[in-house]
Amino acid sequence: MLVMFCGLTLAQDDVNEIETQLSFPEMSVLLQELGALKEKSEALETKLEETENQVLVLNEKASTKVVFSAEIGGNGAIGPYSTSKTLIYTSVLANLGNAYNQHTGIFVAPVRGMYYFSFFYHAGGGFPVGLDLMKNNQVVVRSAEHKSSYDFSDNGGNAAFVELQQGDHVYVQLDANHHVWGSGYSTTFSGFLLHQV
Repeated sequence: MLVMFCGLTLAQDDVNEIETQLSFPEMSVLLQELGALKEKSEALETKLEETENQVLVLNEKASTKVVFSAEIGGNGAIGPYSTSKTLIYTSVLANLGNAYNQHTGIFVAPVRGMYYFSFFYHAGGGFPVGLDLMKNNQVVVRSAEHKSSYDFSDNGGNAAFVELQQGDHVYVQLDANHHVWGSGYSTTFSGFLLHQV
């Protein structure tokens, strides 16, 4: 019986050794595949984080809203002055993003982007009109009307798409010896951000 028991024990050890030999190569392959899956998972996590960051940036850009519109206010003619003067549109109709300053008449770009600006005026015919849309002391577009003895009122304006850097200044300048009318809600300055760049 002892011989038989020893024979069975030896046979069992041989079976375990064979199972181990068969299992180990399969385990080795399985571990290699798990390692490859782990690397792919880490790469996917990195890509996911990059995508999430890009989405956050796009959402931030999309959430930036800049829109303003202001009327010059006053009661009668503004100008003529002996030197050019920045017009101050004191009656603010809208100022989403607070980029327009009603005390200085200057719009300051809060972000780099493509903007649209327009200005319109009403004036009497007794003096010429000369208005310039300015970007950092440079003329972007202009609107003008000659003095006329037979024309009692003039209306005009202009508009432009302007690419701005953050901090750029945009304003409307009244030329020296020219005027506009400051009542009747017809002399306005407006703008908005189309999109960030």
